[in-house]
Amino acid sequence: MPKFIDRLLGRGGKEGVDAGKAKPVRQRIRTAQRAEYDGATVGRRAAGWRRTRLDANGELTPATQMALRGIARDLDRNNPWATSGANKIAEHIVGTGITFQVYRNGVVDAVLNDLARKHFDTTNCDAAGRHDLYGIQLQAARTIVVSGSVLLRRRWRRKSDRLPLPMQLQLLEPDYIDGSRHGPMAASPGTTAGYYVHGIQFSPLGRREGYWLYNTHPGSTRPSDSTSTYVLDRDVAHVFRADRPEQEHGATWFAPVILRLKDFGDYEDAQLTRQKIASAFAGFVSGDDDGQFPGIGNDGDGGEYPADREPLDFVESGTVQYLRPGEEITFPSPPTVDGYMDYSRVSHLAIAAGLGVPVEILTGDLSKVSFISGRLGRLTFKRSVDTWQWLMFIRQFCASVERWFIEAAEMEGHDVTGVSMRWTPPKHEMLDPASEVPANRDAVRSGQKTHSQVIRENGDDPDTFFAELAADMKRLDDLGIILDSDPRRVTQVGNSVQIPNADQRNPAK
Repeated sequence: MPKFIDRLLGRGGKEGVDAGKAKPVRQRIRTAQRAEYDGATVGRRAAGWRRTRLDANGELTPATQMALRGIARDLDRNNPWATSGANKIAEHIVGTGITFQVYRNGVVDAVLNDLARKHFDTTNCDAAGRHDLYGIQLQAARTIVVSGSVLLRRRWRRKSDRLPLPMQLQLLEPDYIDGSRHGPMAASPGTTAGYYVHGIQFSPLGRREGYWLYNTHPGSTRPSDSTSTYVLDRDVAHVFRADRPEQEHGATWFAPVILRLKDFGDYEDAQLTRQKIASAFAGFVSGDDDGQFPGIGNDGDGGEYPADREPLDFVESGTVQYLRPGEEITFPSPPTVDGYMDYSRVSHLAIAAGLGVPVEILTGDLSKVSFISGRLGRLTFKRSVDTWQWLMFIRQFCASVERWFIEAAEMEGHDVTGVSMRWTPPKHEMLDPASEVPANRDAVRSGQKTHSQVIRENGDDPDTFFAELAADMKRLDDLGIILDSDPRRVTQVGNSVQIPNADQRNPAK
């Protein structure tokens, strides 16, 4: 661009122009460049922007992470809207659990599937001995929302522990990462060293190799160990939502609405104080012009002393007080509470938008929701939940559990050739089953959906579903029971189905 401007201005050439003419041209070019994007201008309206060239890790320094996590946890403890947002997001990502089936070459492996069920469907899989796999999932999802990320660590166990698999899962908060380890690693002569990014170790090629984790939580009330230990990447699953390329740590999901949550909480406290003042009427007794109170002795000469009469210290509901001449009680006008609902509604909308949840789910208020608007909101939220499930949680959390299961099963002597795990998220409840069920049926009959696809959308595993359906059908046939829900026997309108014989099924040509 500078060479182009010089040529345009004729600098260094025979067709050069004088400086008096060149200056306005350059000013016009610069003005045109600045005017293309209003956000790139510098002025009074743009004075509040914080422009930075830092990457995601430069913005999320350990100090920044610690500050955001501390504020987010305070909001989660004391702000009902923050608590509701964290609960609702975690419940929709995990619900009662993202379940699994163990497959071998596309077919359910009964032996390995039973082994996985014995380990993960019980508290055997939890290093703390409190949750099954699905309880760990829910706690992990909630920690991701509040703290920004979560660590799942594999812990190997001995055979003497008598576990179905010789490993357990330990869930850790991101505080365990030693953020002080940052920068290039010391290199040996003739070698290329890797580097650290706030507690995560990388190879010279940028491959994640491991984590430096504190031996105890830095904020633990137990005797703590301030040293950190290197743990290989294959034994740790670091789960977080990466919003920028090369981002290695996660930020709390409350970050866009932290100030709004705080301001709205302060606003509610102020309104509550105003309501208390408005409901507490105060009375004031006025004296005469000389500053004396008629009927009350001030210097012991005449009249009554304050102790000789009943004081009017407060007004109770239904109180009737007879005043003496010269006494007067005035009541101040209590403050009014205006615009509370309107401001609350706007704040709820902003908080819900920042967290990515519908406002009716955040607040539980369905008074302004119609069926159409509620359905549209749920469909949009469903897409967000699917994104969080498939692109973050299943890929980072569940995939690590799958890999660890296969490695542990192989150590136990099982053949793991062609073994994989399929994960099924919880189903989304139907808003209108009377119309959605026929719609699914028509989609299957017209070939737009498969039976397995519909079954997965309902939160079930197709192989398990079909096996259970076949067992139920066989049992009904053995007992000679015909139900109107059996399409093999009864049509949709209730007529019997005529099963053709062999000749009818294969007519002669």
